[in-house]
Amino acid sequence: MMVWFQKKFFIYAAIIAALLIVSARGADFSFTALIDQSNTWEFIRDNFYPLRTDLLPYLLEQSLITLAVAFFGTFTALLLALPISLLAAENTASGRFSFYIVRSVLSLIRSIPEIVFGLIFVVSLGLGPFAALMAIFLHNVSVLGKLIAELVESSDKGPQEAMSSAGAGRRTGQIFSILPQIWPNVLSHYFYRLEVAIRTSLVLGMIGGGGLGQSLMNYYNSLAYDSMATAIVVIMGLVIIVDLFGGIVRKRVI
Repeated sequence: MMVWFQKKFFIYAAIIAALLIVSARGADFSFTALIDQSNTWEFIRDNFYPLRTDLLPYLLEQSLITLAVAFFGTFTALLLALPISLLAAENTASGRFSFYIVRSVLSLIRSIPEIVFGLIFVVSLGLGPFAALMAIFLHNVSVLGKLIAELVESSDKGPQEAMSSAGAGRRTGQIFSILPQIWPNVLSHYFYRLEVAIRTSLVLGMIGGGGLGQSLMNYYNSLAYDSMATAIVVIMGLVIIVDLFGGIVRKRVI
């Protein structure tokens, strides 16, 4: 217990407190505005009941577009990230030079947010879900590539040595000895990224990427807050369903 009362921990606490104060001022944080939520409750009371049930068929159709963009973008990213992760892991890379090159490229791509990719692809590919799909795909290749590479680096070396002693080739041995170990965690990362991609595709829809996000932005711009509230409820339902489905798959695999 005495370790927490060392001088350095008080210094760290003071630095963190100072950073919090500076950050709060820079963000215009206000306890008064936080406590006074009368406008929020008024918005919920006026727009969330009753919901625009007549919009549900259209919004469900748009939710399928959003789900398609998120699923196709993340799944194809996973397929590409798996081989890339072997090149980006220190214990399976072809060499030190290629390891640093692949890691640097992944870091470079990962540093660019999906919204920036979306803006670029909306200009180059035009309005529509394809621009959002490409933005999600590129970003998730880099994110999943790094996450899976870290799983590869932490895998047990015993199965790899057993495959090597049985005469398996280097890459073949790595695939069949490492992937079974890390597959449950790979799935966990994938479903988490799928949930993130659904929310991201909503944001990308607001800049012309189609789907629920574009419908939400259209309702907001036209001040149709009751329609916007219905779209928000559909979005919440979509995210919950994907989360439950991911949990079921993880339990079956693990």
